[in-house]
Amino acid sequence: MSSQPRTLAGARVLVGVGGGIAAYKTAHLVRGLVGEGAEVRVVPTPASLEFVGSSTWEALSHHPVLTSVFEDVDEVAHVRYGQQADLTVIAPATADLLARMRMGRADDMLTASLLVTRGPVVVAPAMHTEMWEHPSTRENVAVLRERGVTVLEPAVGRLTGPDSGPGRLPEPEAILDAARAAIAAPRDERGGALRDLVGRELLITAGGTREELDPVRFLANHSSGRQGWALAHAALVRGARVRLAAANVALETPPGADRLDVGSAAELAELVAAQLGQVDALVMAAAVADFTSAGRADQKIKKDEAAPDSVPILALARTQDILRHSVVSRGGAARPAIVGFAAETGGDGAAALDLARRKARRKGADLLVFNDVSAGVFGTADNEVRILDRDGEEVAHAAGSKTLVAHAVLDELLGRLPEVP
Repeated sequence: MSSQPRTLAGARVLVGVGGGIAAYKTAHLVRGLVGEGAEVRVVPTPASLEFVGSSTWEALSHHPVLTSVFEDVDEVAHVRYGQQADLTVIAPATADLLARMRMGRADDMLTASLLVTRGPVVVAPAMHTEMWEHPSTRENVAVLRERGVTVLEPAVGRLTGPDSGPGRLPEPEAILDAARAAIAAPRDERGGALRDLVGRELLITAGGTREELDPVRFLANHSSGRQGWALAHAALVRGARVRLAAANVALETPPGADRLDVGSAAELAELVAAQLGQVDALVMAAAVADFTSAGRADQKIKKDEAAPDSVPILALARTQDILRHSVVSRGGAARPAIVGFAAETGGDGAAALDLARRKARRKGADLLVFNDVSAGVFGTADNEVRILDRDGEEVAHAAGSKTLVAHAVLDELLGRLPEVP
């Protein structure tokens, strides 16, 4: 491996394709990787070519496709591909492929390449439910995870034929998010993604709450949930168990996250209060409304046609300060560690950073992640944050993709997690 990039742009990515009908979805994954600037080489197993042919992979990746260790022997391709890979993504991974990976087999181009790679490896399984739940498969997955391989949880849904259940290949966008998280993660001694959150449980809130005014309208904000999603993917890659409180987020659930959907600030407050004592850390990345309707109208608020210039007066009430309430509820206990987010624009003669420092001291969370949203960051791929401690002192600065920012937040969170009982 010649370099260790932190983003997919310019990264050498090896995409392994197992012999399952879900291989057609991998074509969309390859296109997404190439679209982000990665140099992609596709290595299909011989069985996978029964589903998607080499010409498709060559057209999408712009590279020739090899399946046998006896091809390009003069360049020792079965070693070179794995050595040069900054990241390996396998999708779909069949039960057979997982077994061969666990045993260290090298009976085709893909498994031989896997034995020499020193970069992060992300595996997206796809198989029938009975195969996924079989003790042999569960043991194989556990061993691979212990070795530092990121094995995603399969999605639940329609499988081949009439069957339905866990075993469906995650959607390409979710696998792409996991790939972003893996390549940006800190590395272990072998070059794989560091799994320093194994055994930890995180509650991450994401998205933006909606406060209903009537059956049609609501107060909301611009949050897309992407920063919270990046945090979830990053935490999963690093071995954590993730509970993801999603407030009106239209994104594919990170494979392996326990998604808990909420709508309003009150619903989110109730969920956080119920979960607080069960997790090692609360990361409040959601944009929570400060105000809600003082009295939701039972019917749509109508315009007064007799008075065209008149507008209704909306009575608002304060919502619960979930972050501060969580800190107070925790009391003097070390568990859970609490991280807040502060989107500021400045005002009243104070700079945005100064307002964030005051907020950090007022809220009392272990960390406060501040970003200046004057220029607009909602829905974008990148972010820039300053991470403050409870005294308002800056402990870290991060800029770049939201995935890189997520890992920076987790890096700071690590030293503030309670001791494992």
